[in-house]
Amino acid sequence: MNQVEELERAILSRAERLAAEYRERAARSRDQILRDAAERLRQRELREEAIAKALAERVFRQRVQASELKMQTHLDRMRWNLVLDVEGRLAERMRAFIADQAAYDAWLKDLVVEAVTLIEAPGVLINANAHDQRRLFMNWDTIVAALPSGREARLASNDAALTTLGGILAVSADGRIRVDQTFEGRLARLRPRIQQVILEHLLPGGFDIGNLFTG
Repeated sequence: MNQVEELERAILSRAERLAAEYRERAARSRDQILRDAAERLRQRELREEAIAKALAERVFRQRVQASELKMQTHLDRMRWNLVLDVEGRLAERMRAFIADQAAYDAWLKDLVVEAVTLIEAPGVLINANAHDQRRLFMNWDTIVAALPSGREARLASNDAALTTLGGILAVSADGRIRVDQTFEGRLARLRPRIQQVILEHLLPGGFDIGNLFTG
């Protein structure tokens, strides 16, 4: 064999090795490209899934919040209607109580004595609606006799009569101290408790309103 043939075989052998090496390298590159493409696809799917999940959760939260807002609005309306219903019942109870003249006169006297005791100032002015002023005037001697020692009270004139369902308003002579025992004043103080009871029960039959204006 001459040198030319040996050189040809060497070149062919080298070419075959290079070809095999390139094929192997190309296969590895292809596999890596496929793996990279699969990973990119997986990552994209994960991102799209996360985005879709986030959007779904946001839509769900929005719907839940909308439902909660709607329910809260309904409960607020229901609570307010129940408060009005309770107040209406209390007004009816108060009118029935006023109709019991003896008991109501005694209650008015107790209100005056209590107010004068609380104010601790001379010359307390007692005011009421026109009906109650007449009742107080008729029983004023008895009321004055029940006042604490050293305390004085006077009844406001009819011209100053209050617009109230019942009860009294006591004011110190200097006008700085007021004890509001009118129906409306007591109701305003009771309203937070009434609302609390409504929130606890949400059923009108669950109230135990009693006679809140005689206790």
